[in-house]
Amino acid sequence: MSDYQEREAAVLFKGNPVTLLGAEVKVGDTAPDFRVVDNGLQPVTLATTAGKIRLITVVPSLDTPVCDAMTRHFNQDVASLPDSVTVYTISVDLPFAQKRWCGNAGIDKVQTLSDYQDRSFGLNYGLLLKELKLLARAVYVIDQNDKVVYVELVPEVTAEPNYTAALEAVKKLL
Repeated sequence: MSDYQEREAAVLFKGNPVTLLGAEVKVGDTAPDFRVVDNGLQPVTLATTAGKIRLITVVPSLDTPVCDAMTRHFNQDVASLPDSVTVYTISVDLPFAQKRWCGNAGIDKVQTLSDYQDRSFGLNYGLLLKELKLLARAVYVIDQNDKVVYVELVPEVTAEPNYTAALEAVKKLL
């Protein structure tokens, strides 16, 4: 992982500066590819949802209060979106834990994906917390042509994102 760009003090974790590994992804960029796994250990890449609008939310761990609240919030907010929108929540939690958490939380609109195997998403999107090997909290909207149209890297990992802005970015693409 030492071959990746290091962005020191890029975000805070509980008030302390932490380093992000990987280049920053910005609005206007072509979305980097990634390889994560779903709850059945099947690979998922950017191409899996080619031609769709992607709302990708990124959390350190679903088993924490803010990540839990964020994923529940997005699950409720996206319920009325058409099938042309795919919603992912990516963390490094094991797929088995994600599946159990989703069942207990009643999550049925957001698909949880795990970056535990090689941190492909975290490194390709510049979100891997070097010190913790967890992912920073972020939200991306990627259009049907794989262009990044919205990015929010939450400055304090333990804080919630701007839900309204993310959903407005999705709705502009419909």
